[in-house]
Amino acid sequence: MPHFLAFLLLPFAWLYATVLHVRNWLYDKGIKESARFAIPVISVGNLRAGGTGKTPHVAWLVRELQVLGQQPAILSRGYGRRTRGYVEADATATAATIGDEPLQHYQDFQGQVPVVVCENRRTGLEKLFRQEPPPTVVVLDDAYQHRRVQPTLNILLTEQQRPFYQDYVLPAGRLRESRGGARRADAVIITKCAPDLTASQQAASAARVRRYTRSAVPVLFSAYRYGAPVAVGGAARVESPEVVLLTGIAQPGPLREYLAGAGYQITHHAAFADHHTFTAADIAAVAGQLRPGQSVFTTQKDAVRLLEPALQAAVAALPIFYIPIQVEFLADGAAQLQQLLSPLFQPHAVV
Repeated sequence: MPHFLAFLLLPFAWLYATVLHVRNWLYDKGIKESARFAIPVISVGNLRAGGTGKTPHVAWLVRELQVLGQQPAILSRGYGRRTRGYVEADATATAATIGDEPLQHYQDFQGQVPVVVCENRRTGLEKLFRQEPPPTVVVLDDAYQHRRVQPTLNILLTEQQRPFYQDYVLPAGRLRESRGGARRADAVIITKCAPDLTASQQAASAARVRRYTRSAVPVLFSAYRYGAPVAVGGAARVESPEVVLLTGIAQPGPLREYLAGAGYQITHHAAFADHHTFTAADIAAVAGQLRPGQSVFTTQKDAVRLLEPALQAAVAALPIFYIPIQVEFLADGAAQLQQLLSPLFQPHAVV
């Protein structure tokens, strides 16, 4: 957003921030009720709207919880779905019924981890815990501002290139609430970092984050590791380094940088808004950009929307591949996060 426009919008941002500050104050003082649960609830969220890497970090957490011998479940609002209320993912789920990110989780864990969507996380948790057998821990995807639930562990994500401490509240910036909201975090993860981020650079960023958090809160750093292309359409392998990129995510920049560094040449980028609902016309337009031997690259989150029933025939006719990503922590970040997880499942001494 141009600086002059952001300046003009500042009064509206101040008004919005004030409303949210009053709301948060009511929850902090107990005037508005925030439910606590006996079973651990881990929230992963952000202050900035869109694109901080919640989905791969939720997946990392779920895998770690499985290593700890837990039976985790994932609860999301299900942004972009065309349903309402409590819906549990199954083999018939689509992006339209549960949302693209929950569907990605369901597919990643091959249905072995319960994935549930419910716009009211408190209602969703209550129903999840009544299941037999109930999960031993629930990971809330994108629930940092959902104050009706008090998480056992509150993890805040912020991008290295767009940290919350350099941003402003909507509409002057992209923050959902003021920077002071970071004080609720039990850990902060600076995401999408360069793998070679130096210790001094990490220390400088951590110091700026700690202006807004509680003093003992750890500040961790993570990067993406990209995998080999996975076929979505009709081709079995990538034939040429020249590719057409198709994205409907908030921040495609890191993927573009990775592809360039890996030797791919992007001849055309069909960039859509985050959670875009692809149409047959979109697919036809992308097909029209393909040259002989070229492939279409996309993200895994986009791929689940491309495989909606109405698009499957068109997608199957094209050489489409998604680039998988996994989270890797810098320095001892993984060990620090594991140290926060383990105590959640240790029995408490009886006094």
